[in-house]
Amino acid sequence: MPKVSVYNVSGSAVGEIELSDLIFGVNPNASVMHSAVVLQQASVRQGTHKTKGRSEVRGGGRKPWKQKGTGRARQGSIRSPQWKGGGVVFGPTPRSYGFKLPRKVRRLAIKSALSSKVIASDIIVLDQLSLASPKTKEFQGILNNLKVGRKALVVTADFENNVALSARNIPGVKFVTANGINVLDVLVHDKLIITKDAVAKVEEVFA
Repeated sequence: MPKVSVYNVSGSAVGEIELSDLIFGVNPNASVMHSAVVLQQASVRQGTHKTKGRSEVRGGGRKPWKQKGTGRARQGSIRSPQWKGGGVVFGPTPRSYGFKLPRKVRRLAIKSALSSKVIASDIIVLDQLSLASPKTKEFQGILNNLKVGRKALVVTADFENNVALSARNIPGVKFVTANGINVLDVLVHDKLIITKDAVAKVEEVFA
């Protein structure tokens, strides 16, 4: 089992915690993580693009000229695709870009992402994280104590309103609960800051 230090909000080590091999000790699978990230990004695409086909554009009900005898190419409608103002051939229509991955693949992806943070020593476990009131400056001080640089994902077991309000104004910092942790957020942020209770909850959910 991988062991990591446990810190308090002052940045001092107060102990150690053993992480589950099943969640934080797997061999990261890059292909599976890529599939999970593509799935997540595809699911948020709106897919509202739309062009009009020849049956939807206005006009073109009458044949522009007779079939033979004019010396010009035969035409059936001024709204054919080759005409200005005509319909678009094979243009985009509203659609969903979402797709599905097997449950085991999704679970392997999040385990791989979490394990990659442990391997890179980019995980910081806190004994607890709570604020008496929403204070961005106070939360920034905690990040400074932990020597966290630019981008950090903060994870707690349950929703902490004061932590969420304090973190949202800091560029590059995102707050989620253990139930909302996902592959894209873990990989996109440089550091994973997670409480002991959140570690236990993640291990319970993904075991």
